[in-house]
Amino acid sequence: MTETRLSFKEMCARFDVTPRTLRYYEYIELLQPEKEGRSRFYGPREVARMKLILRGRRFGFSLEEIRQWLLIYGKKGERPQLLAWLQLADRQLVALEQQRKDLDAAIADLQALRETAVEELGKLPD
Repeated sequence: MTETRLSFKEMCARFDVTPRTLRYYEYIELLQPEKEGRSRFYGPREVARMKLILRGRRFGFSLEEIRQWLLIYGKKGERPQLLAWLQLADRQLVALEQQRKDLDAAIADLQALRETAVEELGKLPD
């Protein structure tokens, strides 16, 4: 069975990332593509890792947190990795809930200020 491999350019296009980003992820050891000469190829493992990296970034995790989490699987297996993930997720959920509260408060303040400006504008002569 032949595994599908993506070239460097295909990987960038598939995940809508810049070449610089992809090279950086390799530099900090989040990804380990196969190398043939100067060419890089990304197999199913690297594609799966890239999905996890981008999902983790979307959730607000740092690249270092993602790297440490991915390292756990290779060193200790799936159970410790899932336990570590639960701790990270719980912590991040608290942070995101606080961000939501902060955003809701900022939106409410801005809406009130806007309404005040509309009222003041209505009092001014044309």
